[in-house]
Amino acid sequence: MDFGRVLTAMITPFGADGSVNYAVAEQLAVHLVENGTDTLVLCGTTGESPTLSWDEEFELFQVVKRAVAGKAKVMAGTGSNSTKEAIAATQKADTIGIDGTLQVVPYYNKPPQSGLYQHFSAIAQAAPRLSLMLYNIPGRTGQNLLPETVARLAEIPNITAIKEASGNLDQVSQVRQLTPPEFEIYSGDDSLTLPMLAVGSKGVVSVASHLVGSQLQNMIRAFESGQNQTAIQLHLKLFPLFKALFVTTNPILVKAALNLQGWNVGSLRPPMDVPEDKACADLAQIMTDLDLLKTALA
Repeated sequence: MDFGRVLTAMITPFGADGSVNYAVAEQLAVHLVENGTDTLVLCGTTGESPTLSWDEEFELFQVVKRAVAGKAKVMAGTGSNSTKEAIAATQKADTIGIDGTLQVVPYYNKPPQSGLYQHFSAIAQAAPRLSLMLYNIPGRTGQNLLPETVARLAEIPNITAIKEASGNLDQVSQVRQLTPPEFEIYSGDDSLTLPMLAVGSKGVVSVASHLVGSQLQNMIRAFESGQNQTAIQLHLKLFPLFKALFVTTNPILVKAALNLQGWNVGSLRPPMDVPEDKACADLAQIMTDLDLLKTALA
């Protein structure tokens, strides 16, 4: 399964009462696909999955899948720190017709590498038709999925990719060295997209692509075609935005950015909180500098 270069880790819009706003989710999904997104990744970290119910997530999978049918792929975050729960959610996503699933390293319980291998292999075996993307984000989960474990998992036919958000380029190099060329590595950090391309990654699971998806596509394509200076210039142009979006915990500021553009994506579910005024002001200035506040909805 080819998920493309730019995968958007999509936010989950909420209404004034805190419920999921499926209508805005549908509109935003179409907008993202029209502006550089190859695959939509739902209910990951950026989608506030910890505070969504499974029923809300399954409804969101279906709404977005219908909205972008034939135009883009949809990947569902069905990971859990319970193997049994992750299997059930992944099988449910399979019945919905999702193109792939994102499987986060089990959080809080910190299983050893052998437990991680058993966890992911059990999920893959339970849904053999679905492509699985591993998701390594030790800053959130408390456990690092080591390159040697990734290499073992890459031998399983439907474990086809990893979202690497360890921030460690040496680890990315090791993963690339130990896995076959068809196993795809994606950056989990916008600011590391270009450096990771240089050590063998394919693209990015992006937050910034809510705002600059087409520019990210251009940067990756420039790198692929050997136009390295162009790729570097695009990276440096977008770098302030990459950093501004992560001044505080994601997805606080990307939601603020979308609201600044006129998208009615609502606030955040507790315990997430609204950003400080300075962070919003700095973000608004960077967006103005990049002409990103001219795209407000009519």
